[in-house]
Amino acid sequence: MHSSMIGKIAKAKQYAQEPERMQFTAFEATFQGENDIHTVSFKEGAWHCTCRFFADWGTCCHTMAGERILGVSIPAEHRQGEPLSLNYAGTHKGL
Repeated sequence: MHSSMIGKIAKAKQYAQEPERMQFTAFEATFQGENDIHTVSFKEGAWHCTCRFFADWGTCCHTMAGERILGVSIPAEHRQGEPLSLNYAGTHKGL
């Protein structure tokens, strides 16, 4: 393997241990709920979901689950629920 690629792999491993380095600005995903498949998105600092509950409340279990899954990769000012820390994000206890 080329030495410059080895350096890039090492840096990628380091960055993966520091997830706060990466902040999502937009994404879209499908979410398999209990009754239907929903589209959850984060665009321009706002969460969106196609479920009926979100339409009424501006939040739902799907967007809150997305926050927990993505943890510190969502800018703190756009997290709706409880604060997520580096120690909390990535663990499965309490989810």
